Formats: sequence, structure tokens, C-alpha cells
Amino acid sequence: MGYDIERFVGYVNEGLLCCICRDVLEDPLQAPCEHAFCTACIHGWLVHHNNCPEDRQALDMSVLRHLYRYMKNDLNRLQLHCKNGERGCEMVCSLESIDRHERECEYSQIPCSNAGCPVQIERRNLDSHLAVCEYRSRECPNGCGYTILRAEDTQHNCVAELRTELELLRSEMICRVEEAKHEMESRLDSQRRHMVQKESLLQNEIEELKSQMSRMMSEVRSLMAAERQHRQELEQAELEKRELMELLKGLQKDCRLNNTEGNKKSTNFRPLTRLESVKRKPREVTVI
Repeated sequence: MGYDIERFVGYVNEGLLCCICRDVLEDPLQAPCEHAFCTACIHGWLVHHNNCPEDRQALDMSVLRHLYRYMKNDLNRLQLHCKNGERGCEMVCSLESIDRHERECEYSQIPCSNAGCPVQIERRNLDSHLAVCEYRSRECPNGCGYTILRAEDTQHNCVAELRTELELLRSEMICRVEEAKHEMESRLDSQRRHMVQKESLLQNEIEELKSQMSRMMSEVRSLMAAERQHRQELEQAELEKRELMELLKGLQKDCRLNNTEGNKKSTNFRPLTRLESVKRKPREVTVI
């Protein structure tokens, strides 16, 4: 539904009226045929119809659009009275700002803020109503700290209220303890499962390390055996080397002795001269 045309000051252009409710457009939409409607009005119309209510041309929700800018500006500039004028509000403002004013208007009817109170009262009279409202609450004057409603004044019993509060606190504490207990048990179970898994992994790692250590010890023993064998071979080679050196020294000594004796024997012989060698040659006999 649109804004009641009787609230407006001065003349309102026919193009700014809803084609269905004939009031001033509220949250308007426009059809391709340029007829305008309040959003609520045209939605309700299209539930039962599929045409424009003004010229009966085919129409559905998908083709509706917002007003042209110039029409929107003309609509926003219209002046109208506050809807609380019958209660005494004399405010006149533009359509663009009327909603903001009416939300804050001192003559607007609002509900009492006390829980359970059914009274609707003008905003300007709210404070005076709260002072006498039978649903207003206050703290117990006897010092128990309990907040009571005015209607409960004669029925309020500090001891009973405190006992009730204590029972509520005890129940709440028991629930919290149970929740904490369940949570701790859940955490302990989770940690226990984690520890078991960790222990299994560590056990596997230990077994793997033992296996690796066994292989390493076997390799070390093999290396030590090979080293001993190599040392023995080196010692044997060194022994053979010494024996060969001793044999070589003996051979060199024998060679020197043989050379010395050979030199002595060669001094007892004088080499033949050329003349003597010629003389000793037999003469050749010529046969005639």
C-alpha cells in the first residue's frame, strides 16, 4: 500500500500515484508500459494476474524496473505530514526523510520496555509510564540481591529465592563438573591412544636400529678380519723382502770376490805383440 494522499501538502502529480491503490507510490516499480505501482501492490496483483492492471498488457515480475531518476526525484521532494499528526505531531517533511522522522517521532506508539508489559505508549510518555509500570523490576530491599517485579513484591521471600538460586547454582556446577570430567576422560583416552601409537612406532624404530647395529657389527668384524689378513700379508711380504735383500747382498759379495780373483789371474799373462803373432803364423807353400 502507498502513502495516503490526504497527508500530502499541495498538488500531487497523477504519474506519482499507484495504479492499483491510487495512493502515492511507496517503494515503486515501473512496467515497460510506463505504469507505476507500489511494490507490495503489484506483487499482490501478479499472484492472480499476468497483465498490467491499467492497460491489460502482458506483464510479469522479471520486466519490472525502478522509476526513472526524474520521477524518483519528484517523488522524494513531495511534502507530507507525519502519520502521528492526529496525536499532536505537526512535523511536515519530504517523503525522502519521512521514515527517519517517524522512527524517532515523540508521538509514535512504542511498546513498554518491561518484560511482560502489554502497554503501547507514546515515546514522549515512556519515562513516566516506566515509573509506575507494574512490570517494572527492582532489586530486593532486604539485600538478597534478587531482582523482583512490582507485582511480585508481596510474594517475594529472600530465603526461598536464595535457596532456589543455590539449587540452580549447584545443578549448574554439577553439570559443569560432569562436562569437565567427560572432557578430561576424552582427552586422556585420546592421549592414551596417541601414546600407544607412539610406543609402537618407537618399538619399531628400536627394532630397526638393532637390525642396523647387527649388520654394522657384522661388517666391522669382516673388516677387522680383512685387516688382520692384510697385516699378515704385509708381514709376510716384509719377511720375504728381508730375505731377498740378504740374498742380494750375498750375491753382490760373491760377485766382488769373483771379480777380484779374475783380476789376479789376468796379471800372469802378457798379451802377444803383433810381430810375435805374425811369426807364429805357418808359412804358406807354393806348389808349381
